[in-house]
Amino acid sequence: MSAQILDGKAIAANLRNTIQQEVTVITGSGQRPPGLAVILVGDDPASQVYVRNKQKACEEVGFLSELIRLEPDTKESSLLALIDELNRREEIDGILVQLPLPDQIDEETIIERILPTKDVDGFHPYNFGRLALRMPLLRPCTPKGIMTMLEYTGMELAGKDAVIIGQSNIVGRPMALELLMARCTITVCHSRTKNLSDKIRAADIVVSAVGRPGFVQGNWIQPGATVIDVGINRQEDGKLCGDVDFASASKVASWITPVPGGVGPMTIATLLENTLQATKLHTAAK
Repeated sequence: MSAQILDGKAIAANLRNTIQQEVTVITGSGQRPPGLAVILVGDDPASQVYVRNKQKACEEVGFLSELIRLEPDTKESSLLALIDELNRREEIDGILVQLPLPDQIDEETIIERILPTKDVDGFHPYNFGRLALRMPLLRPCTPKGIMTMLEYTGMELAGKDAVIIGQSNIVGRPMALELLMARCTITVCHSRTKNLSDKIRAADIVVSAVGRPGFVQGNWIQPGATVIDVGINRQEDGKLCGDVDFASASKVASWITPVPGGVGPMTIATLLENTLQATKLHTAAK
């Protein structure tokens, strides 16, 4: 068996094209374009790359994109005041604070300050709670993007056994809620999980988000399983790789995501999708 590649670049391009068409209709009717404000605190190299990619994607689909750079020693009170200002601005539909933040700033405090209807990352407790209650509004981008990829396979998700490796608030926990909402039977694994490889071997769907290069071995994968690799790890030679040993896993899986070019592009495309949804929410509320 040789796995089919879940091409995140191609699926994301289709999604961006659909969003661009909707924006053209919106602006053609005389309304303003969706607006996204991105706040970058400090000069973390990886964060700068992510922000640059997000800005480029916004420009491609016709969004208003505003990047606000702050110094690494920015006080939490200053960032909160900026968020308050962006919450009040009508032309801004989405607010994204690039994580991680410097040590002097509490991430949870910042996330909770963003209006839930402008929380296009989907991290606010209100949006997280709605997802848990099967009443989703703005959903965390990476898990939602993965669900879009799974839809692309044409696979019937109901009844499938899914294993998620990692329990972060950004990927693992909301991913579990997404798959549970799709009627999968889920197992969330973490550093204290026993017999991890056996649990993975029993899974129809494996989502790995642990940040350990080549951690999941091909002989852990059930033949015919779908493997979603969220990990982005930089090797000594500078090349990127995922959490899954792609060479061995691709020989037994039915579908597998590459790294790079898999989940990453879908996360950004889903951010645009969330921003467009936020625009519609604000328009309907007027």
